[in-house]
Amino acid sequence: MHFVRIAIELVVGFTALFFMTKILGKATLAQITAFDFISAIVLGELVGNALYDKQIGIGSILFAVALWGLLIYVVEWCTQKFRGSRGFLEGQPSIIIRNGHLDREMMKKEKLDIDMLQNLLRRKDVFSIREVEYAVLETDGTVSVLKKSQYATPTMEDLQKPRKPVYLPVTIIDDGEVDWGNLKAAGLNEDWLLKNLRSHHIHSYKEIFYCEWKKDEGVYIEKM
Repeated sequence: MHFVRIAIELVVGFTALFFMTKILGKATLAQITAFDFISAIVLGELVGNALYDKQIGIGSILFAVALWGLLIYVVEWCTQKFRGSRGFLEGQPSIIIRNGHLDREMMKKEKLDIDMLQNLLRRKDVFSIREVEYAVLETDGTVSVLKKSQYATPTMEDLQKPRKPVYLPVTIIDDGEVDWGNLKAAGLNEDWLLKNLRSHHIHSYKEIFYCEWKKDEGVYIEKM
């Protein structure tokens, strides 16, 4: 019965957290601020402690998750409704490199040393501070970078070349299983797929680990 109780409470806690993240929305999950990080830890502790405390039942778990979720929702609602509250509740981006020069006062304020900054820049494929015109420390701890013109990647307009349409790749086969929904959404059918596979000397979907289709480049296949 002890394991049954833990299993039931775990399923209930998992379901409650799942629905709470669905209600809060994807944008909230993508922008993990310091407050969101603390919220995730607290929620994990609430559910985790409840699993091994016999005096805490399913009702207590649901109440704790619901109340904490409501508090997060209220905070998010305030930041959307009242612009003045965003800086206090979510924080503000900080410019740490301005006009190609480090802002030491801002780095000191944000508790950011040069090693940490270099680490964040390398994640943006920037290996030298001299390449950066502006760098912004975002509220989620990442860095957004605007390179100096001589280091920036040239665009089609810079090269004076005509623009080309951009197409989204569509996954057709994943681990030997055909995604018929994606195939239909792309305006393709099984006959087309079989014809393309035969052209690559493939006779079964099970032989394919991954297959994608792109309108301007055709089929890309990785075999098992």
